[in-house]
Amino acid sequence: MSTPRRVRPACALCLAILSSVPFAACRNQAMQSEQSQPIRLVDHFKSDAILGRAKELTTRLEPCIWRFDGNSPSQPAGGQAETRGWRAGHQVEEFRITDGRLVGVSSGEYPLIGVERTAQPDDHDLLHSVEIRMLASAGRNCTVAFRDDESDELDFKKVAEEMQAFPSRPMSSPLMPGKDMHTYTISIPFPVKASALKQFILRPTDAAGTTFEIESLRLIFRREHLAAIPSGIGWHGLDGIFRESIASRPSEVVQFQMTLSSRPWLDMAVGTIDPQPATFTVEVVAETGAAKQPEIRIERTVTRPHVWQRVPVELSALAGKSVTVKLSLSADRPDVLGFWGSPVIRQRIADPNQPPPVGSPPQGIILIWADTLRMDHLDVYGYERPTAPVLKRMAAEGAIFNDCLSQATWTKVSTPSLFTGLYPSSHTVQEFSDRLPAAATTLAEAFRQAGSATLSLSSILFTGKFTNLHQGFEEVHESDSLPKELDSKTARECVDRLLPWLEAHRDVPFFVFLHVSDPHDPFQPLSPYDALWADPAHRQEHRDHAEKVKEFIADPLMKRFGMPNRAELAAAGIDPDEYVRREIADYDGSIRGMDAEIGRLLERLAELKLDRRTIIAFASDHGEEFLEHGRMFHGQTVYGELNRVPLILWGPGRIPAGRIIDQTVEIVDVMPTLLEMCGLPSPPEVQGASLMALLDDPSATADLPSRPAFTEKAATAGDMPGPPPHNTESLSIVVDGWKLIRNSGDTEGLPEFELYNHQDDPLNRHDVATSHPDIVRQLAERLEAWRKATLENRLPSDDEATADLEAEELERLRSLGYVN
Repeated sequence: MSTPRRVRPACALCLAILSSVPFAACRNQAMQSEQSQPIRLVDHFKSDAILGRAKELTTRLEPCIWRFDGNSPSQPAGGQAETRGWRAGHQVEEFRITDGRLVGVSSGEYPLIGVERTAQPDDHDLLHSVEIRMLASAGRNCTVAFRDDESDELDFKKVAEEMQAFPSRPMSSPLMPGKDMHTYTISIPFPVKASALKQFILRPTDAAGTTFEIESLRLIFRREHLAAIPSGIGWHGLDGIFRESIASRPSEVVQFQMTLSSRPWLDMAVGTIDPQPATFTVEVVAETGAAKQPEIRIERTVTRPHVWQRVPVELSALAGKSVTVKLSLSADRPDVLGFWGSPVIRQRIADPNQPPPVGSPPQGIILIWADTLRMDHLDVYGYERPTAPVLKRMAAEGAIFNDCLSQATWTKVSTPSLFTGLYPSSHTVQEFSDRLPAAATTLAEAFRQAGSATLSLSSILFTGKFTNLHQGFEEVHESDSLPKELDSKTARECVDRLLPWLEAHRDVPFFVFLHVSDPHDPFQPLSPYDALWADPAHRQEHRDHAEKVKEFIADPLMKRFGMPNRAELAAAGIDPDEYVRREIADYDGSIRGMDAEIGRLLERLAELKLDRRTIIAFASDHGEEFLEHGRMFHGQTVYGELNRVPLILWGPGRIPAGRIIDQTVEIVDVMPTLLEMCGLPSPPEVQGASLMALLDDPSATADLPSRPAFTEKAATAGDMPGPPPHNTESLSIVVDGWKLIRNSGDTEGLPEFELYNHQDDPLNRHDVATSHPDIVRQLAERLEAWRKATLENRLPSDDEATADLEAEELERLRSLGYVN
C-alpha cells in the first residue's frame, strides 16, 4: 500500500507546492514566466490583511424557525394551526403537538412530514444548513428534502419515490436513537435558493415503529450564517455563479503589498447578497510617493444584490512599482457584506494581435465535455446523419482518435477521471454523493498554478462543487445558474457566457472547462433542430407513450428519468423499435444544436485572433443506451454504446491537421496530454499517458507497447436500489483487439466473464467467451492485477490528508469548500 498523500499547502490556493509535484520547476517552459505570474489576492490573504476588523458581528435577520412550545416566530400555514402548519404524510401516525413537541410514530421506512413555506420570488439567498432538535427511538438517519411546488398540497408520495430513487442521503444526518434529545445539523451540499424553497419535508427516521419528538426545526440561510463569522476568504456565489472571494464589511479595509509586473491589470468582480446599496472602492498607492496618496482610485456602487459586476482596473501606470492595494466597502449599515470575487492582478501578453512565437506553448486551453454523446452518432465517425459538421471540420483541421474509452459510464464518476488522470478506484468517486478528495491534483489546479485564468461552465450538478470539481477554478457557473426552461440544452447559454469572458481575457493565459449537456435527456432539441430528423406530427403521440410507459417501469431511478427497458415498452403496448427511433431522432437533433454553438465559439476565437493561440480538446463522458442490450439510459453497464466516446484535438498550427489515430486511448490520457502541450509536468500519481507521441507520428503506433484500457462500473446499491445492473460491479479491459468484462456482486444470471471482439463488435453484441477460454483467463489476470494496483493507489480521504495541517490552513480549505 502506498503512503497516503497529504493535501498540498493551500491546495488550489497554490501558495506552495510540495516537492513531489514539481510544477514550479517547469514554469520557465510553461504558460507564464516566474516574473509574470499572476498575483491572486485570495492566495496572499491572511487574517492580518483586514484592518479595522469588525469586533461585534450583528444582524437584523429574523431566523426561520419552527418551535412547538408556542414561541415560534414563523407563522403556521393555513388549516394546520394545531401542528404549526406541519402535516403528516407518508407512513406517519399519531401526529400531534404534546408538551411543546411535535410528535408522531412511523408506520414504515419512509415516514414523511412537511410544511408549506411562503417563499419570496426575488429572494436569491441560499440555504446553508438545517438544524433539527429532536429525539427518535430508533433508526439510522434523518433526511430533509425541498420542493419548488406551487400547489397547496404536499405530494408525499412523489417525495417518497424520489428518496427511493436516490437513497444515498446527501442531505441527512446519522441519528443517535434513544430517549435523549439531540441537535442534528445537516449541511446543504448544493445550491438551494430561498425563492425555490416552498415546501420543506423531513424524514425523521428510516425505521418503522419509531417514535419521534421534535422540539424545533431551523432553516439557516447564507446571510444568517455569514453574519456570524468574521470576514475573510470563501467560495461565494451570486445567482449560481461562484468565485473564490474575499468578503469584507464597511468598517474594514483589506490591504495587500506587492510589486507589479510590466503590464499589470486587476481582474475582479464585486457583488453583495444584501439589498442595501454598497460602494466598493479600490485604491492603489505607490510606496515611493511622498504623500502616499492613491495614484489609482476606482469606485463601483452596487444596488442590485446577487449579481456579479466585473471591475477591471488598469494598473499599467504603476508597472514595476511596489504598491499597496486597498479594498474597502461603504454602506449605510454596518452588517452589509461585500464580495471581492476572484481578485487577480494579471500580466498581459506583449501583443495579442501578433502571431505566437514558433514553438511557444498555447495561450489558452478549452476543454469541451459533451455529456452523453456516443461516438457512433457523429458523422465524423461514420454516422449516416450529418449531426456535427463543425466537429467534422475540427477533426480535419486537427486530430481524431478512433478508439477512445471512458473510465466510467456516468458523469459523476467519469468527470473526475478527466480532471485527475486517475481511474475511479483511485480517485474514489463512485456514488451519487461522493466528493473528490482534496488531495487530488486537478487539471484546473495545474493550469491555475501555471498562471492561467480558470473558468468552469458546468451544466449539471455533478461537474461542480457538489463533487469538489470546483477545486482549482477561480470562477464556476454552476448548473443552478442556468435558466430552468433549458432542460438539458445548455450549449447556447454556456457559449453566450464564454464569449465575453474570452474577450476580457484575450491577453492572458486561460483554461476553460466547457461542459454542455445537449445530448442528455430530455432529448427534444431546441428549434430549429427539433424538426431535423423528428416528425413534429408524432411529437404528442411520443410524449403520450413516454408518460404511459412510466406506469410499467419497475426501477425507481429509471422511472424518474422515464427510461423503460424493452420488456416494459412491450408490456405498455408500445413498439420498442419505433419508440427508440423517435428518441434517436431527437437525440441526433440535440447533437446538431450543440455543434452549431461550438461553431460560434470557433468564429469568436478567430475574431479575437486566439484561434492560433488556443487548443480545444473535445470529448464525452459516456454514451447512451438505446435498447442495444435491452435498456435505455447510461451508467448501468460498460458495453460499447456507453464507454466508446469521441476525442478530437484542434489547434491550427499546433495540432497536425488530418491526424487519425487508431490506437486505443483513454479519457485519463487527456490530462497528461494537455499538460505536456503546455510544457507542464503531470502529477506523479497520474495513471493516464500523454498522447503527444501519437500526435507527432501516428506511424509510431506499431513501436509502442500495447496499452490496455479500463472502464469501471461500481455496484451502486447505496444510490440506486433494485435489480441488476445497479447492484452489479462490472469492470472491462480492452487490449490486443479484445474486450473482457468481469461481472461480480449481484449479477442475477449475468455471466462472470464476457468476451468480445473489440474491433468487429464495438457494441458488444456477441459474447465469445466460451470459444476463447485462454484469452479470458489471460485478460482476467491482467484485469485483476490492474484492479489491485488502482485500489492500492487510491487517494487518501480528507481526514487522512489534512491530519497534519495547521488550523489556519485547514480553515482556508474549508472556507473554499475543498474539504468538509
